[in-house]
Amino acid sequence: MSLSDEERDRLADIVELQPTKNKELQDRWGLESGSDVHRYLEGHLKEFYYRDDNSLIRATTEANDLVDVEPGIVDDDEDGVPDSIRVEPLEAQIFEVLAGPDDRSQSVVSVLQSLRSTHDIDPDVESVRRGLQSLKRKGVVEVIYRTVPTFRLAVERDSIEVDVID
Repeated sequence: MSLSDEERDRLADIVELQPTKNKELQDRWGLESGSDVHRYLEGHLKEFYYRDDNSLIRATTEANDLVDVEPGIVDDDEDGVPDSIRVEPLEAQIFEVLAGPDDRSQSVVSVLQSLRSTHDIDPDVESVRRGLQSLKRKGVVEVIYRTVPTFRLAVERDSIEVDVID
């Protein structure tokens, strides 16, 4: 199957962002809805993606080989913990300030305050929430449910190589 330039670019996005979901691809591709993403995937890239047990979108091995992009997660071990993750700059900053695996988990607002004091930035709460959820999908953050959902690293900070996407 021959891919158009757009299809190849979008396939590269899937490889880079995996595991991902419709909303992330919708934002990346400038589409109107998650349904539009699903239609595109089924109509153009059906052979190159699948949904895992958590319904997250992942690229097939063939897709990984077709595009010259590093996957969002590198897992060289069989322990299920990634060795390396590719993240947006805000996600890297969140990873840096988030409570460690043995520390008390933090709310989204607490993470936002840590970002403000440590990095002198002021992202909106939704951006922080999206960043935490993205890191959760990559397997490096866990959610602890208290009065509100809270977050902490699921791995030791120094056990993960963080590659920031420009």
